[in-house]
Amino acid sequence: MTTTSSRPPVTKAVVPAAGLGTRFLPATKATPKEMLPVVDKPAIQYVVEEAAAAGLSDILMVTGRNKRALEDHFDRAYELEELLARKGDQDRLRRVRESVDLANMHYVRQGDPKGLGHAVSVAEQHVAGQPFAVLLGDDLIDPRDPLLARMIEVQQELGGSVVALMEVDPSQIHLYGCAAVKANGFGEDVFQVTDLVEKPETAEAPSNYAVIGRYVLDPSVFDVLRETPPGRGGEIQLTDALRELTTRAPETGGQVYGVLFKGRRYDTGDRSDYLRAIVRLASEREDLGPEFRSWLREFVASELQD
Repeated sequence: MTTTSSRPPVTKAVVPAAGLGTRFLPATKATPKEMLPVVDKPAIQYVVEEAAAAGLSDILMVTGRNKRALEDHFDRAYELEELLARKGDQDRLRRVRESVDLANMHYVRQGDPKGLGHAVSVAEQHVAGQPFAVLLGDDLIDPRDPLLARMIEVQQELGGSVVALMEVDPSQIHLYGCAAVKANGFGEDVFQVTDLVEKPETAEAPSNYAVIGRYVLDPSVFDVLRETPPGRGGEIQLTDALRELTTRAPETGGQVYGVLFKGRRYDTGDRSDYLRAIVRLASEREDLGPEFRSWLREFVASELQD
């Protein structure tokens, strides 16, 4: 698939981070859920690293109350850096500075938490009429399985908006937005999306293609979001706005495409999946993996004996 140079390039990303993290209480009572560590980095840093690796150098984080720690994490920590430098601890100094130079970071508050669609809508002024990516912090995509770069490639070729899809067990589809798709000769991993439903019951789901937390959106989505009423849960759903875009003509920014992802994804929005993500990532680390895997084998063996 070749890139169409006449389309505006995708250089900006929006990261909604205003959620209260109620599933992780009491840990998130005073700590943003995005700052919960996955091994030794907060979950939000993995997301920003993914955006930067895909060439997105301008990132707007949509925050809310009690989220100041997010801004602090991506800012310089002069006292800590000076202390580590005096100690000659170059390894920790390097890791502390990693988050600072990833991208140009910007922040805006959502205000009232009215749903994902509303969180995206407050980015309109920053996006300035360009196509842009949206990355949800609960979904961590393994850097060895690049997804966002492929989605940008598809958007640049076909226009419109692009969502990330993953096949899930039908019994789990009620946890996701769900896409009805048809093949259109764009590639084995690319589909045209014909309909979208937010968290349908299993019997009513049009497929088992779940929408996961990566989007590349045409700026026309803002016009639709302004007219989108509250949907499921009384919130303004991005899924509902994208459903409207599936019916619109390409010359008006309409049409939605899906990129089917079959790589490694870590869901940190659920407590059990969060723990599994930590185990998986720690097991694969060169510095932690060998010792951790050995302990894990012994622990599992001892539990089976009890």
